[in-house]
Amino acid sequence: NCTISGIVFEGVERRASGSRLPKCFVKLDNALNKSLSFAANMVSASPPPKDSSSDAKWVEENQARHAKWWYSTFHCVTAMVGAGVLSLPYAMAYLGWGPGTAILAIAWMITLNTMWQMIQLHECVPGTRFDRYYELGQHAFGPKLGPWIVLPQQLIVQVGCDIVYMVTGGQCLKKFVEMACTNCKSLRQSYWICIFGSIHFLLAQLPNFNSVSGVSLAAAVMSLSYSTIAWVGSLTHGQIDNVSHAYKKTNTLDFVFRVFNALGQISFAFAGHAVVLEIQATIPSTPEKPSRVPMWKGAVASYFINAICYFPVALIGYWAFGQDVDDNVLIALKRPEWLIASANLMVVIHVIGSYQVYAMPVFDMLENMMVKRLNFPPGVVLRLITRSAYVAFTLFIGVTFPFFGDLLGFFGGFGFAPTSYFLPSIMWLIIKKPERFSRSWLINWACIITGMSIMLVSTIGGLRNIVMDASTYRFYT
Repeated sequence: NCTISGIVFEGVERRASGSRLPKCFVKLDNALNKSLSFAANMVSASPPPKDSSSDAKWVEENQARHAKWWYSTFHCVTAMVGAGVLSLPYAMAYLGWGPGTAILAIAWMITLNTMWQMIQLHECVPGTRFDRYYELGQHAFGPKLGPWIVLPQQLIVQVGCDIVYMVTGGQCLKKFVEMACTNCKSLRQSYWICIFGSIHFLLAQLPNFNSVSGVSLAAAVMSLSYSTIAWVGSLTHGQIDNVSHAYKKTNTLDFVFRVFNALGQISFAFAGHAVVLEIQATIPSTPEKPSRVPMWKGAVASYFINAICYFPVALIGYWAFGQDVDDNVLIALKRPEWLIASANLMVVIHVIGSYQVYAMPVFDMLENMMVKRLNFPPGVVLRLITRSAYVAFTLFIGVTFPFFGDLLGFFGGFGFAPTSYFLPSIMWLIIKKPERFSRSWLINWACIITGMSIMLVSTIGGLRNIVMDASTYRFYT
C-alpha cells in the first residue's frame, strides 16, 4: 500500500505533509504537485502569504470585516461629495446651461454604472475577495501588468485628493476665521493650510477604516449640510446685477483650455471608485449573503445623496452668479455672514474626514510594503513614521501649489477619469466577456471612450492652467 502525501492550499500557498513516497511514485508525485501548484496560481489573484508571525498579525489587524451597509453609504458620500461640489457652478460657467447639465448627468450615470461593476467584481472569483483596486487589476490584466496599470492611477487619485483637500481645508478655515473674527490679524493662506494639515498628523494614527467611521460619518453629514447651504444661499442671494449666462469672455485658446479644465472638475466631483473595494472589504461576506448586496445598497444611497447635493449647487449657483462665479461658490456668498462662516467650517470638517478616507488605503499600502519588504515590525512606531511622512508630503505640495480650481481639473482628468470612468469597464470586458455588440458590450465601450476623452482634454486643460496661474502667483503667501 502507498500513501500519497496530503496537499493543502491556503490562498496560493501549498503545504505538503505525510508519509514518505516510494521511489516508484516520486516522479508521479512531483508532477502532480507541480500541476496543482500551477492550477492554484491560476485561480488566485493574491501573492503567496509569508509564513511569519508579523505578517499574520498584520493581516489580523487590517482585515476586520464587520461593517454594515450604511457604513459604505457615508464612506462613499465622504469620498465623493467633497470639495469638487463647490466648483461645479464655475465649471458650468465655461460649459453653459445645456452642455453643462448634460455632462453632469452623463457623468453621474456612467460612474454609477462603473461603481456597480466594481462591487460585482469584488468577489468575481468564488472564495476570493479582491480587497484592493490593484488586486482586481492583477486578476484582470495579469499579476505583472495589472499593478502597473492600476496602481499609479489609484495613487494619483488618492494622493491628489489629499493634496486638494489640504488646500481646500486651509482656504475654508481662513475664510471661517476671517468672518467669525473681523478684528483678528490676517494670516497668510499658507499658514492656514499648515494649521489644517497639523490636524492630520494626529488623525492619521487611527489604525484602519473602521476606526475612522465616526470621522467619516461626521464628514458625510457636513457635506450634505454645506452643499445645502451653498444652493439655498445662492437661491436666497438671488441673481447678481447684470448677471450673464453667456460663455466667459476670453480669447479662443484660453476658453478651449478652460473648457477642458471644467470637464476635469466634473470628473473630480465623481470620485470614490479608487477606495470602493477597500470600503467593501470591511463588510462581511458569505455565500448566502455576499458583500455585494449590502455594498450596492449603500452605494445607491450614497449616489442619491450625491445627486441632491450636486445638481442644485451646480444649477442654482450658476443661475445666481452666471459667468462671474468663483471657483468656490461659497466665496461668492457673503450674507448672512454667520451662515456662510458655518458652511466654511462644515467644509473644513468634511475634508478632514475625506482626507482620512483617501489616505487610509495609502497608509495600508505603505505599511504593507514596510512590513513585507523591509521586515519592519508592525505597530505604533511604523504608523507614526509612515503616516506622518505622508501627511508632511501632501502638506508641502498643498502649500506650494494652492490652485484649487486648476488642481481639481488636473487630478480629475489624470486620475479620476481612469479609475472612475473606464478602468472598471475595461476590467468588466476582460473578466465577464459580454457578447460582442450586446447592450453590456456597447455600454462599456461608451464608458471607455467617454472616459478616455475626458482624461485627455481635462489633463491638458488643468496642467496648462496651473502653469498660467503659477506664472503670476507668489509662492508661500
